[in-house]
Amino acid sequence: MIQEFLLPDLGEGLPEAELVQWTVAEGDEVTLNQTIAEVETAKAVVELPSPFAGTVRTLHAQAGDVVQVGAPLITFDVAGAGASAPSSEAEAVAATTPEKTDAAPAAEEKAQPNLVGYGAAPRGSARPQRRARSVASHAPAGNGTDIAVLEAAPHDAIRVAEPERPVERPRSTPPVRRFAKDLGIDLALVEASGASGIITRADVEAYAARVGKLPGVDPMTPAAAPAPQPARSTGERTTRTAIRGVRKHTAEAMVRSAFTAPHVTTFLTVDVTATTELIESFKADRSLEGHRIGVLAVAAKAVCLALRKHPELNSKWDEAAGEIVEHHYVNLGIAAATGRGLVVPNIKDAQDMTLVELADAIRDLAETARAGKTAPADMMGGTFSITNVGVFGVDAGTPILNPGEAGILAVGAVRRQPWEHRGEIALRDVMTLALSFDHRLVDGEQGSKFLVDVGDVLREPGRAMLLG
Repeated sequence: MIQEFLLPDLGEGLPEAELVQWTVAEGDEVTLNQTIAEVETAKAVVELPSPFAGTVRTLHAQAGDVVQVGAPLITFDVAGAGASAPSSEAEAVAATTPEKTDAAPAAEEKAQPNLVGYGAAPRGSARPQRRARSVASHAPAGNGTDIAVLEAAPHDAIRVAEPERPVERPRSTPPVRRFAKDLGIDLALVEASGASGIITRADVEAYAARVGKLPGVDPMTPAAAPAPQPARSTGERTTRTAIRGVRKHTAEAMVRSAFTAPHVTTFLTVDVTATTELIESFKADRSLEGHRIGVLAVAAKAVCLALRKHPELNSKWDEAAGEIVEHHYVNLGIAAATGRGLVVPNIKDAQDMTLVELADAIRDLAETARAGKTAPADMMGGTFSITNVGVFGVDAGTPILNPGEAGILAVGAVRRQPWEHRGEIALRDVMTLALSFDHRLVDGEQGSKFLVDVGDVLREPGRAMLLG
């Protein structure tokens, strides 16, 4: 029977999503919960699992198309009459399918529809899988195999022999996938150079140079070092890019925040030598091996402690209800720069975490954001945010509030410079903090005292014992 799958609301209340890529093609046999596509909303890239087991009949959109929620996305030929689509949108978002065992009959799998929503992939698998491609599929039309492709491919990719053997789908961001597609490169053959295992644009360019797929490179010429590419001269003096996805969402949020909440920014420069020395001692502690505790983690802990004394900074102005909502928990947003734009996922209940737990949470949050895999729920419900401009070598800035939050702290670069210390001039580690706050909720006195308390913890980490 024919079953049509409509694009569901992915739990964000957004009206549309952009189709990043299909991982299946018309005529493919798919299994229940197999990833069929990636869609990009204004907040995250979401993998859609198949709601049915059957044959792909029709793909109703192409990569790059913007699809409305509720519009047809894909049509299946499903064996048996027992399969049916989710009965409601709430089911489609909230429900998940129990994990199947190898002993489960295939007929049972075909008869049970998956209730599709974000995160509906099987719990028994660490990452979604797709069918492996054989090396022969990369051979050029004609006789023989493309030797350049084989030589450039990672070792594991060359050994793939069974066309149906499941392998892990390459990890990359949507812009990198589009770049690879434009060059006609299969990301399964590109090896990530970084420790994160995420394929970057540089990885794709290096692979393309080796196999001769960059403009002006002859695939039969030894690729010891790719020749410098001449500047493009196409006659185009401008480039136009559609405003969509994260960039569109960020722009709308920043405009709404800037023209709704009266922003005030206050600055404080502090001597953080004691904090940097503490961090160095952590690095030498073998019991903390594997935990990257940095200045940002200490600043996050200081913010959580200071918010206990200054709950005004952890509040929300509810215009519709005519109320000020004071939160008794801290969902700490950490601004992350990604290939898709700025995102601010938050750490839930950060006030209950130790310094080590905060450091681990910040690391995991950043890695997930850079991979474009942040869950929509992780970017909602924030109560206070931190942006680390110091990683770019910047001393300070005037950050714009996340809509619905009362404060955001910008952490500047740590610089070694002359500073007054115990009545003398000495070289010290110095950093500037910048706090922006909503003046409807926070007075200048309250904002200043909060910033001083955060600075005191960074100046003397032992003060955390007093604030805690």
